[in-house]
Amino acid sequence: MEKPRKVVLAYSGGLDTSIILKWLQTEYGCEVVTFTADLGQGEELEPARAKAIRLGIRPDNIYIEDLREEFVRDFVFPMFRANAVYEGQYLLGTAIARPLIARRLVEIAHETGADAVAHGATGKGNDQVRFELTAAALDPALRVIAPWREWRLSSRTELLAFAEAHQIPIAKDKRGEAPFSVDANLLHTSSEGKVLEDPGVEPPDYVAQRIVAVENAPDTPEMVEVTFERGDAVAVNGEGLSPAALLTRLNELGSKHGIGLLDLVENRFVGMKSRGLYETPGGTILLEAHRGIEQITLDSGAGHLKDSLMPRYAELIYNGFWFSPEREMLQALIDKSQDHVTGTVRLKLYKGSARTVARWSDHTLYSEKHVTFEADAGAYDQKDAAGFIRLNALRLKLLAARNRRVQGRG
Repeated sequence: MEKPRKVVLAYSGGLDTSIILKWLQTEYGCEVVTFTADLGQGEELEPARAKAIRLGIRPDNIYIEDLREEFVRDFVFPMFRANAVYEGQYLLGTAIARPLIARRLVEIAHETGADAVAHGATGKGNDQVRFELTAAALDPALRVIAPWREWRLSSRTELLAFAEAHQIPIAKDKRGEAPFSVDANLLHTSSEGKVLEDPGVEPPDYVAQRIVAVENAPDTPEMVEVTFERGDAVAVNGEGLSPAALLTRLNELGSKHGIGLLDLVENRFVGMKSRGLYETPGGTILLEAHRGIEQITLDSGAGHLKDSLMPRYAELIYNGFWFSPEREMLQALIDKSQDHVTGTVRLKLYKGSARTVARWSDHTLYSEKHVTFEADAGAYDQKDAAGFIRLNALRLKLLAARNRRVQGRG
């Protein structure tokens, strides 16, 4: 295969992607463009620019972009309209960020005339699949380089030796084995590896970085109101906020009350099980609130159909198929279901839990006069239930009669 002329690298500025940057230069002798996305990971990104320049990247080949609003508006919010949860628990914080990063890699490749993109995902994880499926969907002619599957650097010791040989700065805490690997964005923080690899051992207290321990959370509950329009949150406690600002506010509230910590052993798409510690404070509140407003605004048939499709939708995101036709088809159905999901939910935040305690909407389907135990002024004739039950019981009676008849012959 011909060597690439120009490669756009997903670059964090950390040790691994800095090694990849230099490896691309030495292995292929190609021009490298770096792309660093601000998805709300809470780190200063300008040092990545300085480090890239130090490694020989021209300033006009360095892209550092704030994508927080786009991330929440176009990826997180559509996913939360579906109440998407992978394997019953995981809110997909890492998975939903990858298609945005990969899409921007492809766009920058087009803008700069690059013939390849590169990522720092390992050959054992899901991210390699997510990056590469997105690239295939958006530009199948673009080459994708995955150094972890190509190079001969097989250990942390060899990586550090390569870094020293090429004068790549190494943070002092990287000279020993890192206790765990961390990925963060505005939706969540995930920690994996090393001290977390044995699922039979409780994670050390220091692993959780974003959420206050439940034991240290306030002893007094806090009420919060989240307002929705057509399935998307638009205000917190009556204050209208942009998507990223709203999720930031919910993160602050959730972190304070110890909400959103998950210790999970999940099934990776590549076939193995992995253990991770996930912190999703604002997302946990948002999911509970969205469920709360759907309870009174979403028809039962639409809601039950949507819930039956959710595991498939969540699996598509987890496996990297955001840009697949089936995900887009499901999204159209989900978005249609949200036409009347408008109103406000009040939640009680306390010691690790976010619990809906009230909800109201001009679009409500809830009718108090139909469900009241008091006089309903003729809104509902209870005698109608007898015929309803007889019709629904008919097939069960026929089955029972058939079974008795057949068993009697035996």
